[in-house]
Amino acid sequence: MIIRPAVESDLPALMRLLLADRATLSDELPPDSDCYLHALREMQDSGVSCTYVAVADEAVVGTFMLTFLRHLMRRGSRVAIVEAVRVDSAHRGRGLGTEMMRWAIGESRRRGCSVLQLTSNLARKDAHRFYQRLGFRGTHLGMKLSLS
Repeated sequence: MIIRPAVESDLPALMRLLLADRATLSDELPPDSDCYLHALREMQDSGVSCTYVAVADEAVVGTFMLTFLRHLMRRGSRVAIVEAVRVDSAHRGRGLGTEMMRWAIGESRRRGCSVLQLTSNLARKDAHRFYQRLGFRGTHLGMKLSLS
């Protein structure tokens, strides 16, 4: 498996992975909607946020988004945020998620981040156990306010 930044031609596979997750599915548009292409372009060009793909046997089998923010806290260090972690259901149980997360942890360290944080939908109990096995701890309560 290789991990690399997503490119535009990965978008159909990315949207398939993201929209397959019923726990976080909301009022999304059809996967070929222009808004997703524009969002991917903006993220990949930002230097701050990037969507990555995990590729095995020339197919996208996983994805995650990694964002880097500068904080005034933690001595002004960077903080990494990982989101939208998905592994194709046919490829689960093979350690791909662990490999993706270890890559994200390594990249966060390489960029000088003091912490890597994430949120996970309350319904995703298996994901919570997975993150805990990797060393993540539930230290904060996450909240959201819909602005639409």
